[in-house]
Amino acid sequence: MARRKGRVKDKWREKRWVSVTAPDSFNNIPIAYVPITDDENAVGRVLEVTLFDILKGDPSQHQYKIYFQIDKVNGDKASTIFKRYEYSKEFLRSLVRRGSSKINFIIDIKTKDGYVFRIKVLALTHRQLNTSRQHALRVIARDIINKTIPEMTIDQFVQATCYSKINSDIMAAFKKVIKVRHVGLEKVKLIRTADKETKLLEA
Repeated sequence: MARRKGRVKDKWREKRWVSVTAPDSFNNIPIAYVPITDDENAVGRVLEVTLFDILKGDPSQHQYKIYFQIDKVNGDKASTIFKRYEYSKEFLRSLVRRGSSKINFIIDIKTKDGYVFRIKVLALTHRQLNTSRQHALRVIARDIINKTIPEMTIDQFVQATCYSKINSDIMAAFKKVIKVRHVGLEKVKLIRTADKETKLLEA
């Protein structure tokens, strides 16, 4: 006796498409159009874009990756929070050169509206520096971060990160001591939020 074939569910028919927007720090511009099954499962989903995708400016902005996380779905729109910013692996490899010093450190810092970020700072010199010089540069960079970021809101901080304002401030301070080849925030990660969004960070 032949088996009766059950109806095969078309999972794509069960999905609906929503427009995902960036946070206030990027003027809520659309960043993706994605399929979701339901609102609850969509919350927590992480989307990767480049800075070029948002600003549509210099092609070199492809080397900066930004991650947004869906925090709310309302009808056919989904809003996001900023989750992470980092250099692409290809960009990092292009920065490394022989005969120079690589200076980096990690620091946790809180914005004035209560968001805590983990920042990895990277500096590359023209020539090799001794340990004391490297330490002096770390102190300068740490001091600028500790003075400026606690006075910023999350939106101001995200803009200062992605538009290289913090990099420029550190570079200007370094120049008073020694010229360096590159200064930047290699990675910035949101590790604690001010309210209910905290649960999202586990995703």
